[in-house]
Amino acid sequence: MDVVETLKKVGVVPVIVIEDAAKAVPLAKALVDGGLNVLEVTFRTAAAAESIAAISREVPEAIVGAGTVITPEMAKAAKAAGATFGVAPGFDPVVVAAAREVGLPFIPGIATASELSQALSAGAPMVKFFPAEAAGGVKMIKNLLGAFRFTGVKFMPTGGINLSNIKDYFAVPEVVACGGTWIVPKDAVAAGDWAAITRLARDAAALR
Repeated sequence: MDVVETLKKVGVVPVIVIEDAAKAVPLAKALVDGGLNVLEVTFRTAAAAESIAAISREVPEAIVGAGTVITPEMAKAAKAAGATFGVAPGFDPVVVAAAREVGLPFIPGIATASELSQALSAGAPMVKFFPAEAAGGVKMIKNLLGAFRFTGVKFMPTGGINLSNIKDYFAVPEVVACGGTWIVPKDAVAAGDWAAITRLARDAAALR
């Protein structure tokens, strides 16, 4: 899978925290119905691997990735569960190597020039700029591009991005996609309000 092209087509990637794996499939279907078929299920809960496996098995139109992959074991578990790509909040060469070993396309996180340089040296096809707003937002990305544009680097900013600022990120050509949690509110997931999530996904899909 060409992870850059895949993310570029969708533009907005829902960042999902699933506490109950039983909600994974209806949640994924609600997002796909709203026009967002690339999903990032974070490894912040014990239900992550089971949720990724369920979505991969039962929602074939969804492209499900694993987020918050911060150990080699998580990279291996994500691949085994059926994740088609992995995302990390930071850069760890050991995790990058583990993802490569199991054949998991991987997007490491960066917030500084040094981290970006290391990620590029490790062969990362693109990077997650995180936490985007707290780390300087669009201005920081532009400053980084002042030194690194020649590398062809692509960004997926995540963290503090919402309807009020996402278009500022998309105005930067090197921003391929943006990750966001606002599309999947915890209260809507808890209530099983899939219609609300479909509406939010539809609004997000229209932004790109």
